[in-house]
Amino acid sequence: MSSEKIFKTLHYSGVLSHNGDCTEMENGTSVTEFILARFPNVHEVEILLLVVFLLIYLVTVLGNTLIIVLVYTDGHLHSPMYYFLSYLSFREISMTSSVVPKMLANFLSEKKTISFDGCFSQLFFSFLMGTTESILFAVTSYDTYVAVCNPLRHPSIMTSKVCSTLVLGCWAGAFVMILSSLVLAARLPYCGANVIDHYFCDSAPLLHLACADIQLIEWIDFVVFWVLLLGSLALTVLSCAYIDSNIFRMPSAQGRQKAFATCASHFTVVSLGFGISIFVYARPSHMTSVHLNKSLPVVSSIVAPLVNPFIFSLRKEQMKEALKNALHKGLVMTKRAGKPRASSWLVLSLEKSERDLSVHKDKLASLDETPWMRFSGA
Repeated sequence: MSSEKIFKTLHYSGVLSHNGDCTEMENGTSVTEFILARFPNVHEVEILLLVVFLLIYLVTVLGNTLIIVLVYTDGHLHSPMYYFLSYLSFREISMTSSVVPKMLANFLSEKKTISFDGCFSQLFFSFLMGTTESILFAVTSYDTYVAVCNPLRHPSIMTSKVCSTLVLGCWAGAFVMILSSLVLAARLPYCGANVIDHYFCDSAPLLHLACADIQLIEWIDFVVFWVLLLGSLALTVLSCAYIDSNIFRMPSAQGRQKAFATCASHFTVVSLGFGISIFVYARPSHMTSVHLNKSLPVVSSIVAPLVNPFIFSLRKEQMKEALKNALHKGLVMTKRAGKPRASSWLVLSLEKSERDLSVHKDKLASLDETPWMRFSGA
């Protein structure tokens, strides 16, 4: 079931339905769709952006899918760290898939429209994935702290059950945190202009189209995001501080370098994600211009999912080794598939020889033991 169908189910069941009496525009018609902002309205520029965003989307999906497949198929990657990274990759795919396909479709369309339910579906999933990522960052920070500072106890602390519970808690916590403001926003009356000053559906430009007081929703978003970001950032910084203090006590220079690299890459991604979120979302809209916030959400929703796999996962030696093994197996299977007749004849001949030898051994074993020992060279 698509995200828009899920949202329609909630919408028509009354959970997210907006006030039908107030969502009528000035000419008496109901708001059923929104018009999104255009990129530079030049045909050549739009075609160039279409190709660029399509390539980014394909690389993002393929790269993150590769990480998920490697984590679940390679036994060397069956550890809590890679388990959490696989869910981060799933989040990256979901985040970019909630935004980019509609943007690509609008590049090919003269009228850049999105339905009411489609807009709130996009808003819901982009916020859900962003909030989940912030909580997952805190979880991975804790896992890194336990792995570096308590390596002997790490397997007993971060068991598979604990890891599954933490991931489930991330998704559930994110859903609860965004639900109240989303429900309130969906029930607002949208009776003015239906042009969203953004390239996709985002909270601040969408709320500016409502013909009702939005101050409560803005402050709910403000409080929720600051609690989320400060909590996750505090746990991340605290974990890195303990890791750094533990690194200096390591006798091995290679161990110190490895721990520093792990903490640095983790903190880079976290700082990038939190910095954009703080600038765009975690403050009331009257303190900033909507026009200044149009490019940064594109970076966090499209560019960040592209670079995160290379910073977080594909730089790690274990992941590189797993990728090499997977490529080697693929090449071997390809070579075997290229010689079907010879390979099949050889395999069948060997299997027949092994069966014949097994039969002869069984017959000899049923005879006197001495002849068999003499035959075998004993």
